[in-house]
Amino acid sequence: MTFSCAIIPVFADQLSDRLASLAAGVPGRDLVVMAEVAEEVGYADHHQKKLAFLFSAMRHFAERLRAQGWRVRYTTLDDPANTGSLTGELARAAQAEAAGRVLVTEPGEYRVAAMIDRWPEHLGLPVERFADDRFVCSVADFARWAEGRKTLRMEYFYRDMRRRTGLLMAGDAPEGGRWNYDADNRKPAEADLFMPAPHRVEPDAITQDVLAMVEARCGDHFGRLRPFWFAVTHDQAEAALDQFIAAALPRFGDYQDAMLRGERFLYHSVLSAYLNAGLLDPLAVCRRAEAAYYDGHAPLNAVEGFIRQIIGWREFIRGVYWHHMPGYTALNHLGAARALPGLYWTGDTHMACLAEAIAQTRDEAYAHHIQRLMVTGNFALLAGLDPAAVHRWYLAVYVDAFEWVEAPNTLGMSLYADGGRFASKPYAAGGNYINKMSDYCRDCRYKVSKKSGPDACPFNYLYWDFLDRNAETLGANPRLGPVYRTWGRMADDKRQAARDSAARFLARLDAGERV
Repeated sequence: MTFSCAIIPVFADQLSDRLASLAAGVPGRDLVVMAEVAEEVGYADHHQKKLAFLFSAMRHFAERLRAQGWRVRYTTLDDPANTGSLTGELARAAQAEAAGRVLVTEPGEYRVAAMIDRWPEHLGLPVERFADDRFVCSVADFARWAEGRKTLRMEYFYRDMRRRTGLLMAGDAPEGGRWNYDADNRKPAEADLFMPAPHRVEPDAITQDVLAMVEARCGDHFGRLRPFWFAVTHDQAEAALDQFIAAALPRFGDYQDAMLRGERFLYHSVLSAYLNAGLLDPLAVCRRAEAAYYDGHAPLNAVEGFIRQIIGWREFIRGVYWHHMPGYTALNHLGAARALPGLYWTGDTHMACLAEAIAQTRDEAYAHHIQRLMVTGNFALLAGLDPAAVHRWYLAVYVDAFEWVEAPNTLGMSLYADGGRFASKPYAAGGNYINKMSDYCRDCRYKVSKKSGPDACPFNYLYWDFLDRNAETLGANPRLGPVYRTWGRMADDKRQAARDSAARFLARLDAGERV
């Protein structure tokens, strides 16, 4: 059968040679369509570095496809003919080519999937969809795994992924006799440790053009654009992986939960943006880490922890997102309604941990998972911030944030807005956790040793106030039973002091004062 030209849209998170829709097409005959459009720039206040990373990576990938023999129609954001929407750019391409069909790999975000649903009518063309087989677990496979389960727990899913991939398996048993070495991975870091920097890339001519365009058109967006050092090609991302494996992986496990002032990366890989955009293949990355263990280069706790983040948590979170959409992003189990305070954009606060995490986010479009979960996320949970607003913030400010990975982490893990669909309790903590895992508290204006009053660490009294005001909703949670019993045994004056301190702090927060 002879086909007329097909058009193949490639999205910003699909920059992979292994894309199923590309495999179904024919180089030289079919047309790849890529576009930088206003609707994608504007649906969140995306960090300037995030926009620059995605646009530069897209432009470099377009050149890679051309070198492989593909015809590519690429529309830049500043093209005067740009329609401003993905559908509009696809319609222009279809008309110009007299295309006969559309081949598309399933997108990462629900709103884009809904847009694709409308393409047959809008474009007047048949649309053939392909599963995104760059993931170990398909959406359909996850739905089958989740069917009939009252709650979804990553640990059991992760074990299935280990068996499926064979990663760190000794026959039918996990390497070393344990599935999970997380208990070994909670060491606080010391400031005199050698910290290997992530791989940095000098911007080439394509990236420089993108930086100039983002500066001119999106300079009012959050974040600092320069210096810009992210990898934007497959080869550069592979070099970043090489550097992580060689320099940081051996100590990644020990210090993956640690936080230090002035040390923004510690032993973290900073590879998530490359994985999520398609510049690195997740399973290949895991196999590289596994080889480092079998070669004696990195210990098991480091390699298992790293692999778990990819084939465990990353795959699981994607499954949760698609299993519960649509509607997941509107969940608000605890009825939190406080407006997102301006400090999330400015970092202007006396709280050293928040100031450090937000300043880093502003400068780098990056913060590691504990900073996101136990600092900015924990504060949002305890202060009762509106989950939808917090979700929009996380989606905007991090270079690796796409809704499929960001929404469950924010709404489920950080804010418990989904009522525990995959987390057994809220990840709430007082100041002691941050003090244990960081040096943030040493020079803070607030004292982590104080539980209430104007000089006390706000996390301390906000923690108890959060539990108190949500007792009706959370009181029956078995994992919180001991905590509520401790609250109940406290002297009345101590409990009231916590409530009063929280009320004063939150009133100042609402008034826009520097807290």
